[in-house]
Amino acid sequence: MKVRLPYRAGTFYAGSANTLKKQIEECFLNINSIRALPKVNKKGPRNIISLISPHAGYMYSGPVAAWGYYNLARDGRPESIIILGPNHTGVGSGVSTMINGVWRTPLGDVEIDTDLAQKIQRVSKIMDIDDTSHRYEHSIEVQIPFLQYLFGSSFKIVPICMMMQDLQTSKDVGLAIVEATSKKNVLIIASTDMTHYESHKNAEIKDKLAIEAILKLDEQLLHSTIEVNNISMCGYGPTSATILASKKLGATEAQLICYKTSGDITSDRSRVVGYASISMNK
Repeated sequence: MKVRLPYRAGTFYAGSANTLKKQIEECFLNINSIRALPKVNKKGPRNIISLISPHAGYMYSGPVAAWGYYNLARDGRPESIIILGPNHTGVGSGVSTMINGVWRTPLGDVEIDTDLAQKIQRVSKIMDIDDTSHRYEHSIEVQIPFLQYLFGSSFKIVPICMMMQDLQTSKDVGLAIVEATSKKNVLIIASTDMTHYESHKNAEIKDKLAIEAILKLDEQLLHSTIEVNNISMCGYGPTSATILASKKLGATEAQLICYKTSGDITSDRSRVVGYASISMNK
């Protein structure tokens, strides 16, 4: 069986199961987060079509990510989760997925949804099957322990790594997801951080503009806002693909669940990274 080994265990998040579970719980209980542990609603309405979630080390973005996952737990259990992340490494194909095997974390293995991954890849005009794109990329990996904490091993994933993030590419990926997932109990996660390494004040100003475009469910506006305002949001392509797919799958609103910068966590506001949890809902 093919195993995608954890690359950031021990750095971005704890490297052992017990310590990682405790670290995730501390994210939920943090003063900057919910201050309560999540409970999965087994009869949840499943109104959340997609979630935007940050992907820095848990010590920085974990409390913000926890807000999104707390809301997800209340909404119920998806069967498969498509996780789209940017390619930070420059390794591999422009847009790629994996179609078999498992992703391993200290909390166990999560199986790839082979059937769904193959359908998305076949429909897309540009997506390749390429394991190398995922080997050292953290943006998808750091979402998985939160999901395992909530749902155990009762879900499957489709990882999609995007080095190409232009609007045309994002639309291709989003529409492929729509065609492959219609009428299925699927959640989409766009993994992204917001502004990088500017002052807390500048980050808040710029990120507000990007978040406003997301809340309008307007992927084209998001792209133009990022370009005009020079916003260093690393996962704007995955986010744009998720906006488009969510609308096609019935999303009528987006909700900002939490926004903070690393300065809110560390108190160093000179050079921060912005983090947002946003849901797109029926």
